[in-house]
Amino acid sequence: MSLYDLRTEAHALPEAWHSHVLGRIGTVNLKVLRMDERSVIEEVHEYDEGLLVIDGRLELSVKGKKISVTSGQLYVAKAGISHTVETGSFGVLVIIDLPETEIA
Repeated sequence: MSLYDLRTEAHALPEAWHSHVLGRIGTVNLKVLRMDERSVIEEVHEYDEGLLVIDGRLELSVKGKKISVTSGQLYVAKAGISHTVETGSFGVLVIIDLPETEIA
């Protein structure tokens, strides 16, 4: 069994918005990253992606709608739907996804 302190793992990363794979559960990646105030370009995936905020807040734009995900909340970005991280996000984020390529 592996025990992770998600805040420590995220703060040890050399750069914000660059995730680190903690491990796999079945075929699913479990990643952690540190967010900062910067925005992140729009992305879309071939699979549903779970975005779990551990600390702080994740500011998203999905189909023109602003969504604020706060500590303890999980947002599921649906397959084929683009989403953009807006400025103002901060804290620790866990990403649950598949190791597949993105839709271009």
